[in-house]
Amino acid sequence: MKKLKCAVIGTGYLGKFHAEKYASLPDCELTAVVDINETAARNVAEKHGARALTEYQSLLGQVDAVSIVVPTTLHHRVAKDFLESGAHVLVEKPITVTVDEADDLIAIAERNKVILQVGHLERFNPAVLGLGQAEEKPLFIESHRLSPFNPRANDVSVVLDLMIHDIDIILALVDSEVERIDASGTAVLTSDIDIANARLVFKSGCVANVTASRISMKMERKMRMFRPSSYISVDFQNRVLTKHKTGPKEMFPGIPEILTEESVFENGDALLEEIKHFVNCIHSGSNPLVSGEAGRRALATALAISKALNK
Repeated sequence: MKKLKCAVIGTGYLGKFHAEKYASLPDCELTAVVDINETAARNVAEKHGARALTEYQSLLGQVDAVSIVVPTTLHHRVAKDFLESGAHVLVEKPITVTVDEADDLIAIAERNKVILQVGHLERFNPAVLGLGQAEEKPLFIESHRLSPFNPRANDVSVVLDLMIHDIDIILALVDSEVERIDASGTAVLTSDIDIANARLVFKSGCVANVTASRISMKMERKMRMFRPSSYISVDFQNRVLTKHKTGPKEMFPGIPEILTEESVFENGDALLEEIKHFVNCIHSGSNPLVSGEAGRRALATALAISKALNK
């Protein structure tokens, strides 16, 4: 199998890890890393034997695949250039600033028959992968994603920074259109929303209550799902998946027993799995787990929540 020529655009906090993963894969050749900060680009490039560039345009038509890890405002422009040049693109979340920009990237990827994958990393958490495909759709979902303040991600609201992870997972689980959104939130440390709660009502009847905060004193990433005959808890942080469901026996006359199954997953490398999945999709021509359409759906819902917050 021919090695894919890969590049990483943006070598900030997350970009340098993207470069590390590509460099570790036997079917990939990390040819270049790009950053407007020449020193940052050189530091990452020298570590992995790649070229360091301050502009990405010279790579157009010269690489097979790229990770785009630049500020969200640049996602559309950079991704569009690479997609039009025939390169496969893994773009960090959120996919773009606007839904129109997302639609444009999806159309370009389809026209050029290349992969467009969106970096919703939590989808590759082993506890989430352990959910599998359930026959029963959820009736109610509750999620909490809380973290202490980090100045690194303060160019967007907490909805687009943290809540969008849970929005993406919930949309995939429910697989129904959102009918109504109620939301509340406030800015505390930044000029944008730092803590928010949204209630999503789906056409299927499912209701999701989603809370995100980047000003908490502790880290917590949990989701709870209620289905007709089961209750499931996902602890993203500790990679624990707990399933409670009714069994064939009775614990009281006429009341079924409750069976509990807990799975604790090893501390895997979600980013490596995400990039390996991207590479496998390129080789096989299969659709990515988090396609451009999935990224667009998550963005559209996050923007609708943001609009409800700013009424």
